[in-house]
Amino acid sequence: MSENTLEHHMIPSRHIEQTRPGQERFVSEIDETGLGAVDAVADESAPASMWGEAWKYLRRRVLFWIAAAIILLTLVMAIFPSLFTSQDPTYGDLSRSLGDASSGHPFGFDKQGYDIFSRVIYGARASIIVGVCTTLLVVLIGGILGTLAGYFGGWLDSLVSRLTDIVFAIPLVLAAIVFMQLFSENRTVGMVVVVLAVFGWPQIARITRGAVMSAKNEEYVTAARALGASRWRIITAHILPNAAAPIIVYATVALGTFIVAEATLSFLGIGLPPEVVSWGGDISRAQTSLRVQPMVLFYPALALALTVLSFIMMGDVVRDALDPKARKR
Repeated sequence: MSENTLEHHMIPSRHIEQTRPGQERFVSEIDETGLGAVDAVADESAPASMWGEAWKYLRRRVLFWIAAAIILLTLVMAIFPSLFTSQDPTYGDLSRSLGDASSGHPFGFDKQGYDIFSRVIYGARASIIVGVCTTLLVVLIGGILGTLAGYFGGWLDSLVSRLTDIVFAIPLVLAAIVFMQLFSENRTVGMVVVVLAVFGWPQIARITRGAVMSAKNEEYVTAARALGASRWRIITAHILPNAAAPIIVYATVALGTFIVAEATLSFLGIGLPPEVVSWGGDISRAQTSLRVQPMVLFYPALALALTVLSFIMMGDVVRDALDPKARKR
């Protein structure tokens, strides 16, 4: 039996194609290839958004959970200080001045006989209120001005840019010192918030302006404009949601900066009044006892440092989560 005859008996006839006399070749049937089954992907889940991808990144980061735990603890201390201590932070007894730690007083007493632990707990309230309220006010002022300047451009952009340059040239703490001195008779938490916000908005205005200018040239904004959407609709529904990432990152870091600014003003004696418990005021009063009992200064300074550091760490990890290029590094 010849070789061609052998191949003919081994392979079904429907798989044989006659090309030339005395030569045959194997041809596979189309329905046996199964390309459709190979290429098909069974994925019915909705595509992940930017915030969904950011959350997937954040929950795998240990730094995020550490910062979140410290921030959550500080917020609980500020809102419910009685959960941590039953001592009155404004009650001082000179007979226990610079006393050591004892039962119910784990941090001891300062020079005026105040319980240091209770003052550290209650001091979180003033710092958090100033930091959060100032950040919200700064984002509101800078966000509005930056959005208008970035979207409309022209003379409005020039006006906002020059105003931003003028205010940005004035150091925040120096301006706050001057204005708090002018209004020394009205030293309240609200006054500190207003003064810090008036001189703290230029940076967020610049960031918002750049983000809006980048977002307004995207194709989805052009499509919304072609469909007849109003300017207000385009700004609120299309531009701001896509320009929010850098604003959120800066606001997180700025919150810690404003807490430091409030502590600096209180340390200098021109911030919150003495009757308001604050970490900056306690650090200032602890200077006279630093050589005798350094722990009087250590505890409020440690609370301030951990709080500010947690907001800075949170800002860093959120920035990496919202930046796809940073996630790939």
